[in-house]
Amino acid sequence: MTDAATLPSDEPGDAPVRVALVDDQQLVRAGFRMVIDSQPDLEVTVEAGDGLQALRLLADHPVDVVLMDVRMPHLDGLQTTARLTATAAEGAHVPRVIVLTTFDLDEYVLEAIRTGASGFLLKDAPPEEMLAAIRTVHRGDAVIAPSSTRRLLEHLVTALPAEQAADSPAHVAVAGLTEREREVLLLMARGRSNTEIAADLFVAEATVKTHVGRILAKLGARDRVQAVVTAYETGLVRPGA
Repeated sequence: MTDAATLPSDEPGDAPVRVALVDDQQLVRAGFRMVIDSQPDLEVTVEAGDGLQALRLLADHPVDVVLMDVRMPHLDGLQTTARLTATAAEGAHVPRVIVLTTFDLDEYVLEAIRTGASGFLLKDAPPEEMLAAIRTVHRGDAVIAPSSTRRLLEHLVTALPAEQAADSPAHVAVAGLTEREREVLLLMARGRSNTEIAADLFVAEATVKTHVGRILAKLGARDRVQAVVTAYETGLVRPGA
């Protein structure tokens, strides 16, 4: 995942970013904790070996970012992510979720993103990429390497309905985008960062941030990753495009 478009936080606060590790392998959690706790702006505050334990702990110990394994006993990462993000409708604090996975779990990854995860990270990614991913997703940006994004979505787009109804909520939302917003969304789907999009379109980065914010609002997406999934699902972005 060497081409991940991740950047450190723009304005790290005084309080460290609170991180939860949810993985049934204790050695994996120990390794992640050692790397994360070595950073002054990051801190592991919750550890859980399965989804049910994670939900119990997170109910009393809010965190900012969750590193979530997919395959776990009792309650897997997909169901756990869905339950976490569902509490947003109740006004509860919802952490951003990074799904830990390998490429042979592509289908699980897309489903996790649909249920509210903000992206995915390969379990064998270098430590510096994991740290960058945590900071980036905490900021609200994508945490998927551009080539991996395209590979994942293009591989799975065949599993989506061949044609969705033109009046489906997703299609209606995409139809409501301005021409410039569509252009920005297409560049987001190619894994471009705000800085890169600004350079491509010869506009200020602040202007791009405004467009991205409007796109997310119109699509009802929590972050860039979910917006890109919508772009694929509605056919705005085609495999190989």
